[in-house]
Amino acid sequence: MKALKSFTVRPQLPAPLAALDRLSSNLRWSWDRPTRELFIMVDSQAWDEGGHDPRRVLAEASTERLLQLSTDPVFLERLAAADAALSAYLDLPRWYQQVAAQNSGLNSDARAEFDSNKAATIAYFSPEFGISEAVPQYSGGLGILAGDHLKAASDLGVPLVAIGLFYRHGYFRQSLSVDGWQQERFPDLDPHAMALELCDGVRITLDLAGETLTAQVWKATVGRTPLYMLDADIPENPESLQLVTDRLYGGDVEHRLRQEILLGVGGIRALRALGIEAEVFHTNEGHAGFLGLERIRKHMSSDGLSFDQALAAVRAGAVFTTHTPVPAG
Repeated sequence: MKALKSFTVRPQLPAPLAALDRLSSNLRWSWDRPTRELFIMVDSQAWDEGGHDPRRVLAEASTERLLQLSTDPVFLERLAAADAALSAYLDLPRWYQQVAAQNSGLNSDARAEFDSNKAATIAYFSPEFGISEAVPQYSGGLGILAGDHLKAASDLGVPLVAIGLFYRHGYFRQSLSVDGWQQERFPDLDPHAMALELCDGVRITLDLAGETLTAQVWKATVGRTPLYMLDADIPENPESLQLVTDRLYGGDVEHRLRQEILLGVGGIRALRALGIEAEVFHTNEGHAGFLGLERIRKHMSSDGLSFDQALAAVRAGAVFTTHTPVPAG
């Protein structure tokens, strides 16, 4: 039977603990020790057994424990400090804003009002992002590097947005059988249980060999850096297309090609749907290479450029990182 509607049940936090929800929703906790320690204080067992996931800690904490913490002056003091630190981190100018304001010739008073949103935006595309085990959308070094790029951009205040895919089964988990053979298991991931927000009303479509694929977009907040992930597992698609975002690095060559078209072409269309205008497009390895074709198509169809003119315009704003300069198996 097809579900009419899905919903997620979350515990009601006592009013003094409301900031825990905000802190758990921003993945800055993954590299901020004081915030992580707060969630360990809530329930250390749930923290250890739940993959170090604050959202899971809050979901599994008992009502009695939450009520106890809501009257604990030491915990409340640490909670207030962590919440204030997050606000300062998000609101105050970082290195990029300070340097940009200085280079613009603004005086010290005007620097505080400098609008970093006017700066050129960098769009960073990657097939995987290793931000935290609580958001298992990565397999190895390429993803860890991508996650570190987002964290560093956030700490520096660099105006960067990230584009990826949301894989409903992530990457396989490994274990060994009693006779020493590797066993693979793909988890079933619920985006509603993670620190993700569905971008309501945002849909992109693209043609895949005569079929129309529709994708929704999830947003993860990584400090000051937004990460948007395209998800094809929605009722609007036939089952064959719902599986496009099933697993990271899964399937045959055609399946991988569909994923790369969605990441590259669909990622550019998602930026437009979100109203984000980027000037620099950085691809982490070649998996999002189709974004160049989509940008050329857009310049030719909307701006009236010739192919050569569009190619030159796209090349000027393209950055590429290679990890394996030899054929990879």
